[in-house]
This record gives sequence, structure tokens and C-alpha cells, in this order.
Amino acid sequence: MVYPPLTRSRGIDTIPQPAAVKYYTQRATPGGLMITEGTSTAPRAQGYPHIPGIFTEEQVEAWKPIVNAVKDKGSVFFMQLWHTGRASHQEYQPNGEAPIGPSANRIKNGQVFISSGLADYPTARALDKAELPGIVNEYRTAARNALRAGFDGVEVHGANGYLIDQFLKDSVNERTDEYGGSIKNRCRFPLEIIRAVADEVGADRTGVRFTPFGGFLDANDADPIRLYTYLLEQLNDLGLAYVHLVEPRIQGHTINLDHDESKTSNAPLRKAYKGSMIAAGGYTFPAGNEAIESGHADLIAFGRLWLSNPDLPKRFGLGAPLNKYDRASFYIQDQVKGYTDYPFLEEVETNGKQPQHNPTALYHD
Repeated sequence: MVYPPLTRSRGIDTIPQPAAVKYYTQRATPGGLMITEGTSTAPRAQGYPHIPGIFTEEQVEAWKPIVNAVKDKGSVFFMQLWHTGRASHQEYQPNGEAPIGPSANRIKNGQVFISSGLADYPTARALDKAELPGIVNEYRTAARNALRAGFDGVEVHGANGYLIDQFLKDSVNERTDEYGGSIKNRCRFPLEIIRAVADEVGADRTGVRFTPFGGFLDANDADPIRLYTYLLEQLNDLGLAYVHLVEPRIQGHTINLDHDESKTSNAPLRKAYKGSMIAAGGYTFPAGNEAIESGHADLIAFGRLWLSNPDLPKRFGLGAPLNKYDRASFYIQDQVKGYTDYPFLEEVETNGKQPQHNPTALYHD
């Protein structure tokens, strides 16, 4: 079981707060893998409010007690490195500049959170080829900083319509140079980042996450199987810690539990990649076991269920009922509500609350 990256928006001025110690240690289990919320690699990488970073000394120091507490519980702890690319706003960018992306286009479906409320996404500034090595170096530095903070490794966020995904998907990447057009070219920059991070901290301390069928933030591709088969084949020789794939039934924030796997499936990609694979996306305990037994994945990530059930492995083992998650508190700034106040099984049994018995029904939105 893996605790996956979950944005919680509890940081203040890019600094993770002390409450994160309790939040992560509540969910830490001996021998389990935990991955932090997406963490900004640089000032211009941010696209949401209250997101922590890993590009200053103050941030590195703030992460240390969180990491130490989680590792004291016996967990393996990775940090997810995040650059939102065009999925940002001038409010988050240095000097109020336009956000950056592979091409000068904008996200049309959806809006960005800023201090005054919701706003339309602005048109991104297309990155000049000469700027790309600098971004690669930002990932290098962020990965190095993560290990300095005590993390066991890092996960490169290559999913959900953010910078790396923007270069991969042909609905976003309109470049005509060697970083756009063909599948090989669109994979070039993502591979440069992944290889640089692996070179910096070790391939065995590097994972990467993708959403082949995601479509979030207008990031779609005409032929995701061909694209990701090529990409994963390029990663086979690196010896990464893992590749983390989100299932097609996940579309942005929603889960389609009736998704037809005969139409779109990650199964061909499991065959393309020879290393360890994590699968994520609306899994129940039985479905997760089935995915592992069939060879579809080596590890299963449980996000929303673990968020709302800090002792999820114990509950699964006992066949105990589960708490429902509260979406309204996912991204608020309260350091307790919806963050560290979900009850453990013993508390539920003591106070007589009746949690949900049907895990599938918990995916209610």
C-alpha cells in the first residue's frame, strides 16, 4: 500500500507547517511508502495557493521535523516534485509575469484559484529552448534539497496536465523544434528532467508519476498508448524506484467507477514497463489485491480513503468500516479540520459513530 501525493493547501508562504508532522505521522506505517503532496521546485513552479516548496533553506529546514517523524514510524518517505507550468497565474509568478509552458496557449476548461477567487487561466508564454536546461537544473536542485531534508527519494510529477504532462500531450505541445511534434520529441524534455533527477540523487531514489488518459487541464493525447509505450520503454534502462500510473477511470477530480476497461486501459503499459509499478485511482481493497495478483501492478495507492482513514491498513486488515472523506475540507487552510481530525477506528468504536461499510460508495463525488 502506498500513500500517494495529495494536495492539502496547508502551507503558509511556501513553508510546510508544524501540523504536517501530525498529518503525515497519523498515516505512516512501518515499511509503507508515503509520498508528499506536490511540492514546488522553484518560485515560478507554483500554480495554487498555500503549496509548500523545496527551493529555499527555510523550506528545507521546515521539512526536516516532518521527515524525521515519519521515518521514526518506519515509513519510506518520498517527496513529489511539482511544476505547474501553464496551469498557473500571474499572481504566483515572479514580477507578475505570464506562466510558462511548451507553447503559447491557455487552459480553457477550468479556472485558477487566486486571492480574489476564481479567474480564467492566462495564455502561457512559450518557453525558449535555451530556458529548458535551467528548468532541468531546478529539478536537480529540488531533488538534492529533498534528500538534504531527509527524504528517502523523490517522485517527479509528470501527470495531471502540469508542466511535464504539457510537453507530453499533443493537445498542449504545439512546438515545431526538437521538443515538439513527434512522440520522441515530446518525450525529450520530460526524459531530460527524469534522467537529471536520477543522476542527482540516484535512480533507486527516483520515481515518476503519469496520467496517460487523464485529460485534466485540457491535457489530452491522440494516441496515449503509443506515447506512453515509447516513454516507458525509454525508462526501462534507468532502474527507477518505480513508475506510478493513474488509472483511466480518473478524470481530474472525478472517478468514473463504471469506466469500461475494454476501451481504455493501462494494461498495455504494464507490459511496456519492466520495473516496479504503482497503480492509483479509485481502488478498493479487493480491487487492489486483484490488480496485484493479476500482475497489473506491484503496489496500490489509496488516496482519498487513506486521507479520511489514517489507520487504513489496519481497517483493511480487519475488514472494518471506513470513514467518509469530506471534499469541502480538502484544500482549506485549517490546520485541524479535514486534516488531522479524521478518527481512528478505536475512536469510532468509542464514540459510537457509524462509518460507511461499502468502500465503493465512499467515492461519492
